[in-house]
Amino acid sequence: MLQRSNAFGSKTVLVAGGAGFLGSHLCDALLELGHRVVCVDSFLTGSFENIAPLQNHPCFSVVRHDICEPLPATIALDQIYNLACPASPPRYQADPIHTMMTSVAGTTNLLKLARQHDATFLMASTSEIYGDPEQHPQDESYLGHVNCTGPRACYDEGKRAAEALCFDSLRSGAIDARVVRIFNTYGPRMQPDDGRIVSNLIVQALRGEPLTIFGNGQQTRSFCYVSDLVEGLMRLMNIDPNPGVPINLGNPGEFTIAELAEMVLARVPTRSKIVHRPLPADDPKRRRPDITRAKELLGWEPKVVLSEGLEHTVAWFRQQVRPLEAAAKRPLRPGAEHRGNPCRADAGR
Repeated sequence: MLQRSNAFGSKTVLVAGGAGFLGSHLCDALLELGHRVVCVDSFLTGSFENIAPLQNHPCFSVVRHDICEPLPATIALDQIYNLACPASPPRYQADPIHTMMTSVAGTTNLLKLARQHDATFLMASTSEIYGDPEQHPQDESYLGHVNCTGPRACYDEGKRAAEALCFDSLRSGAIDARVVRIFNTYGPRMQPDDGRIVSNLIVQALRGEPLTIFGNGQQTRSFCYVSDLVEGLMRLMNIDPNPGVPINLGNPGEFTIAELAEMVLARVPTRSKIVHRPLPADDPKRRRPDITRAKELLGWEPKVVLSEGLEHTVAWFRQQVRPLEAAAKRPLRPGAEHRGNPCRADAGR
């Protein structure tokens, strides 16, 4: 087993996908603990606004880079979190080949970087590797039920391949690699147009638009608030020794999509009505994590219940909707949101 420095000491941490919804919250938490953070993001789906408050932080730097291309090993790194991949179906299906390569080539490049620095590596995998599960709830021993040729395969199979790369690297003794399987996460900084069900329903309600439910609304999901998820990520990164197995992180509370819609309507005064659309191909019917392993190995379980997390998320979106409506009238080129970024772009070089 590779020997790591004290988990509570200051470290230099690279967060790939650090300008995304989850990645930006992780950057915040790491900086609060006194670590130096290098945010790497292509800004294809990440947003400069998520990390703008960190621009003058002396321990934060940002590098605009697509991890499908190798990263230069110019600064010493202690830890690498790989969160770099679109996570919602509309985003990852927009360029499925790039999505697949982000998981495969991108993970390979980051694993090479971890080996160069003897850095601990954490791979953000997903509950999507279970596909449309035939086992419920899903524990880590379940091998999944994935359509390897369907429209979601670029993400599902890409993450499964990334897990294989990590565990092969771990078994070879080359890299201290850890893998987390993330179930549906929500909270402030979700992009309103990313196609995730929580942000979709909240934004539609705030704008007085029909709330779109795909299928009959009886499919289930388990929703984990972002602060709980970030805590779980950091616990897995810093636990010693490496558990050597994938770990589910998510909230085991299970809700139908219809129930979620009613919870949103109870918190947003609106004339919006619920409308139903056809269920997309391979959309999972039920999803609920078994988090026994996370409890036993990490001492982790979520604290924020869905009703509380929705209050925070709705409050955040209330501050975003009007500016978003104005911005929607202006065409944006890819990466335009990153123009004028005052953050340092040299990662400390």
